[in-house]
Amino acid sequence: MSPTSPTTSPASAAVFGHGHVTFLGAGPGDPGLLTLRAVEALAGADVLIAEPEVLEVVRGHARAGVSTPELTVVDDASTTVGIPVLRDATNLVMEAARGGKRVVRAVTGDPGLDGNAGQEMLACANEGIAFEVVPGVATAVGVPAYAGVPLRDAQGTDVRFVDARTADDRCWAEVGASDGTVVVSTTLDAVAAAAGELVSAGRKPDTPLTVTIAGTTTRQRTWNATLGTIAQVFKQGKVLPSPEGHRPAIAVVGERSAAAQRDQLSWFESKPLFGWRVLVPRTKEQAASLSDQLRSYGAVPHEVPTIAVEPPRTPQQMERAVKGLVTGRYEWIAFTSVNAVKAVREKFEEYGLDARAFAGIKVAAVGEQTAAALVDFGVKPDLVPSGEQSAAGLLEDWPPYDPVFDPIDRVFLPRADIATETLVAGLIELGWEVDDVTAYRTVRASPPPADTREAIKGGGFDAVLFTSSSTVRNLVGIAGKPHNVTVIACIGPATAKTAEEHGLRVDVLSPEPSVHKLAEALADFGLRRRAAALEAGDPVTRPSERRPGARRRRTT
Repeated sequence: MSPTSPTTSPASAAVFGHGHVTFLGAGPGDPGLLTLRAVEALAGADVLIAEPEVLEVVRGHARAGVSTPELTVVDDASTTVGIPVLRDATNLVMEAARGGKRVVRAVTGDPGLDGNAGQEMLACANEGIAFEVVPGVATAVGVPAYAGVPLRDAQGTDVRFVDARTADDRCWAEVGASDGTVVVSTTLDAVAAAAGELVSAGRKPDTPLTVTIAGTTTRQRTWNATLGTIAQVFKQGKVLPSPEGHRPAIAVVGERSAAAQRDQLSWFESKPLFGWRVLVPRTKEQAASLSDQLRSYGAVPHEVPTIAVEPPRTPQQMERAVKGLVTGRYEWIAFTSVNAVKAVREKFEEYGLDARAFAGIKVAAVGEQTAAALVDFGVKPDLVPSGEQSAAGLLEDWPPYDPVFDPIDRVFLPRADIATETLVAGLIELGWEVDDVTAYRTVRASPPPADTREAIKGGGFDAVLFTSSSTVRNLVGIAGKPHNVTVIACIGPATAKTAEEHGLRVDVLSPEPSVHKLAEALADFGLRRRAAALEAGDPVTRPSERRPGARRRRTT
């Protein structure tokens, strides 16, 4: 039994039952850095007040319908152009708490290092409103860790943290006189000025420096330089001047940030698909585990449904088959897709049935994902292919009909309206009678938003995963052909052939007909591509960053 957090015990719940505020650290940006306690607090929130930078990080853990009043920093320039003045965070927090709400106030990094959060805590204390603090990973600590920059060594190097926006001459003088590591929170266009302050205060111009923006996210980027060369590095790399110069940056000054060490310790930015925008032409439900796998490789998955699932035009056949399940008409039921499981489950719920209706019936699933959907329904399949996860693989393991051992010779096969006849023919050859029933229809999905279509055709995606021939045809039909810089990855030879027929160059072919093996194959491709760039002494870039002159033509 896991230990109970003292902040979630029944006693504290009773005390904090009404008008309670949780000041929550959302970390530097990676949603995976939220603590377990943070997730618990978000799940119980009535009102979520979050910094704009971390709203998407925390909102996914809040319950549906949670109130999220907008929190915007309004300056004089904003007021001049007519942006309405919104109430500050303290007033938003206090108003919700006075109304008896459970409020979560989420800040970037850690609340203890956020001066505004401290003021809001005092306001709660002054009014007798109960509050708690859930620490988060501090930005000044988390970002260097993701950049591969240790802050201390075995000799116990001193570490100083400086906020360049509020640092005075005395602060710069103190850190300039130290030989320890200095972590400077600043903005991209103010890094050179902060480096100048440190040099003026006594630091040597050749002191190593790393600068990281968008730390802990897949947009992270890190530069190596010295205090004396950082301005030149930014200029030569055309990093500055830039409209994004106001973006927050973490600069680490000291020997531990040396480039030679970062080459070995940069575990995050060296992921095989780091920062790649990967198009996944499947629905969110179908793509969930695949997208998680892609994120583990550093990619940014973007799901685009290419098909929509609709009920059959004539539901009577499906209704008769489901009733036959209950009355003992079938020996087997075979599921060839997650959508087939969903269709039968919905029909069960319509009749007030549940998984118990499968008692006495053998259940087959074409693959692991379909089997997982059955388990979620409360049904453990009796047969899943031991080899290839396909209709052919299922037939290899399917037993022939034996009148001695099989009291019933009939199989219920709920499937899509466009499914192939492979499984039906194979089961008949094995001696079974098959009720081949259209459980759902697949139709082409609506086109994705205009910006997604433009990214597909204009080279905004680094790769696209095609998991069937229909995903190729439908994606091209609703959004256009992917640009020639986009890496095309296909799940098998048939899908690759369809892609080539549409004028696409296939770069990656999965060794097995599995979406997870396909993602692995794309990661291997990215790893080889990265290694080749490093060996050639070239910068590691994403496919979408190629110069127009270097783009390869597709075969037509």
